[in-house]
Amino acid sequence: MTGLWLRRAFMAVTWCSAALLAGCGSSSVVSALTPTRFIGFGDAFTDLGAAGAGKYSVNDGSNNWVQQMAAGYGRSVNSVLSGGTSYARGNARVTSAVDAAGGATPSVTQQITNFLAAGGTFGPNDVVVINGGFSDIIAEMGAVRSGAQTGEVMLANVGREGRELAAQVRRLVQAGAKYVLVTGVVNLGITPWATSIGQNLLLSQASGKFNAELVVSLVDQGSNALYLDAAFFYNLMNTSPSNYGFTNANSPVCNSIDPGPGIGIGPGNINSSLCTPATVGGQDYSKFVYADAVYSAPTAHRQFGDYAYGRLRGRF
Repeated sequence: MTGLWLRRAFMAVTWCSAALLAGCGSSSVVSALTPTRFIGFGDAFTDLGAAGAGKYSVNDGSNNWVQQMAAGYGRSVNSVLSGGTSYARGNARVTSAVDAAGGATPSVTQQITNFLAAGGTFGPNDVVVINGGFSDIIAEMGAVRSGAQTGEVMLANVGREGRELAAQVRRLVQAGAKYVLVTGVVNLGITPWATSIGQNLLLSQASGKFNAELVVSLVDQGSNALYLDAAFFYNLMNTSPSNYGFTNANSPVCNSIDPGPGIGIGPGNINSSLCTPATVGGQDYSKFVYADAVYSAPTAHRQFGDYAYGRLRGRF
């Protein structure tokens, strides 16, 4: 039954992804869009250092995936802390005011509310990048591990949270955003975190559930929204790492232990927002997919950013 459910979820995401990619017909002119700005909302996957810490990677000054995508158009994007236009914050959930680590990081919903309340508007050539789901799944998994809920309840909650992210995409379009790039979660079931806690299957199911509900809820938004399939691309990097120049897709390269709640998977774990080239134990971190147990090292970020650039350029 589990295998059948996963196949159905994959087929739903694949079909609906195609619909979102096609929308009302792809542009007849390659690169008809020349973005003026990239405006970001989301969690640690897109965080550019908005909380004053580093990006969730090895902080060597290189691009995260959003910056890499923007660079393809000759544009730069930075966190609001640096005067930029990325509001994404590590540990942010889609709607919950309680973040993945039990703190009060502004949710993706609140980030958008703050932007609009401050008079933020979207220009005709602005690209809005929005992601979510990582922190929600981390928090839901924490509740399962503590005995507060079952895996079945977790999956139901994660599905709702995927729909909530879709609602925020609609909200952005209604507020005037013409081009919205939305991505859900990578397959968290193949991360070092999943393996370390023995929850590969449930985390794979949760990732698929979040993405499927997100995409199904956006199937009629193809004229404005482009779904970027992070799970697809990261599956490729994890299952065939040598094809992407990696030698390690199973363990994190950083040793920057956070005694506090860190990325939400518990105290005393690696937090890549604290990671620098000095905290990788002398290893060649360009050969690692993961910086910590969940988030990417720089080479994976850059390769996913190049993939995102190609998808965006081909769609709009």
